[in-house]
Amino acid sequence: MTILIDLQKVALQGSDRALLDNLSLTISSGDRIGVVGINGAGKSILLNIIAGNLAPDSGDIRRGRGVQVGFLEQIPTLPSGTVRAALGSGWQVDAALDRLGMLGAADIDTAHLSGGQLKRVALARIFAEANDVLILDEPTNHLDLSAIQWLEQQIVNFRGAVVLVSHDRFLLDQVTTRMVEIDRGKTFVHAGGYSRLLEAQAEREEQAASVEQTRRNLARTELAWLRRGVKARSTKPQARIDAAERLLSSRPEAAARAGTLELSVDTPRLGTMVIRTHNVTFSYDNGRQILRDVNLELGPGDRVGIVGPNGAGKSTFVNLLAQQAEPSTGTVKHGPTVVTSYFEQNGGNFNLEATVQELVAGPQGVPGSPADVALMKRFWFTGALPSTKARELSGGERRRLQLLLALAVRPNVLFLDEPTNDLDLETIRLVEEFLSQWPGTLIVVSHDRTFLSRTTDRLLEVHEDGTITDIPGGIDAWIARAAGVVTSAQPRADVPASSTSAPAASSGVPRGRQIREAAKEMSRLDRRRNTLTEKILASLDHLEQAKLGSELESVQKALSAAEDHWLALAE
Repeated sequence: MTILIDLQKVALQGSDRALLDNLSLTISSGDRIGVVGINGAGKSILLNIIAGNLAPDSGDIRRGRGVQVGFLEQIPTLPSGTVRAALGSGWQVDAALDRLGMLGAADIDTAHLSGGQLKRVALARIFAEANDVLILDEPTNHLDLSAIQWLEQQIVNFRGAVVLVSHDRFLLDQVTTRMVEIDRGKTFVHAGGYSRLLEAQAEREEQAASVEQTRRNLARTELAWLRRGVKARSTKPQARIDAAERLLSSRPEAAARAGTLELSVDTPRLGTMVIRTHNVTFSYDNGRQILRDVNLELGPGDRVGIVGPNGAGKSTFVNLLAQQAEPSTGTVKHGPTVVTSYFEQNGGNFNLEATVQELVAGPQGVPGSPADVALMKRFWFTGALPSTKARELSGGERRRLQLLLALAVRPNVLFLDEPTNDLDLETIRLVEEFLSQWPGTLIVVSHDRTFLSRTTDRLLEVHEDGTITDIPGGIDAWIARAAGVVTSAQPRADVPASSTSAPAASSGVPRGRQIREAAKEMSRLDRRRNTLTEKILASLDHLEQAKLGSELESVQKALSAAEDHWLALAE
């Protein structure tokens, strides 16, 4: 391996805290390095230091002679002119544009590209250049699943080094050889991918808890000794008194964020019919048809993921389901008890000049009320943030505010359009945990395969011809199919693929990961069981009850098998 960039004891101070402290990192050819941390931790700053765009306060940075660095920013820029002029010619360029869904846009001026188109063209450009190091800042934003798989292959095949910031855990686990974690200025370098990072974090937390318990025990012992009385203390060395006082006054390091993101909200009960579409089509004013002959019925507790190529009409489909748009023909009906909330891809339409507390209070409320303060605190809007204008918030903070406002209306049907964009991994995991327990109906458009796997149990694919089909087995089966893996049996469309039997143990997968996957499977099956039970109780149709009862029996057997598998792993 050839050393390309070497960082030694790099430090950078922010306005109120250290962003990087004593970081040493060697980047060699063949390295695939993922960078993670909460929003504002300094991930993008580290990328800019590696790229040479930002000088640290201290430390040494050495670059190999003639090393070329390509940098893809979160919001990339392209030279003026057509897409073809920006990329050049050649079959490799055409192949990249075709796979990224941009071949038909080769003659469009770059100034007229949308954010998603800009990202895809910039990716094609950076991989076509002769670079030794590629630095990618959130490269999967605005990409569909097919384009992300292309990106994975490009990273794997690249001969130089790749350093990337991404919230796509599946991508990180597939391609990275090392992970850099930034936590309150400190950096931790872990060998392996995202799974190894999680294991290392758990080990570090256990060690910290052990150290804190030892500290508390020592403090209690010293305190008891000091309380024996003035006479007893006067005969003891002053050093022990000083040590006791230090132990009693010291505290463990404060968490990066105060507490957890508590998202529990009350949800009005849903009836048996939630959303029903009948022969829905949608066409633009120019006559271009996006969706055709869509018939769909969603019930209480259904959890649906929506995938498809960029431009196929996923967001349009969700807009129709949410009754944010009218179909050209056909009908979309909501049940009488439905209360919807829509988490939009573009960040919502709230007033950017209003403060966080004004937005939370709404037009009829009083900003800063005790109830609103408690709600904002649950979403980590503390300190000066409640009085900060929405315009001044970071991308991640705006998305968190958008989620707060979406849940504040107490919906029982939640639409999420690319919800993981601009959120850090910690927030995404907590949102997933909330959604796994949330009793309402969920419709998600996302390119985040891990998020879809953890929050949905049914997958719909929107095709370029306007049709929509169920994908048997959900996102896991879709990934396997896209990778060319053929399963021996096709699972039923209305039951998750892995619910037909207990998941098999794999000697190549870490035990901790197998236990987490087994627990996730039990949660998915339990949600499905509860949904079927509610449908049976609410139905007056004996034939429908018999059909649902048969499915419920299958799900209960699968749940029992999954529980046995989890117990076997946990022993």
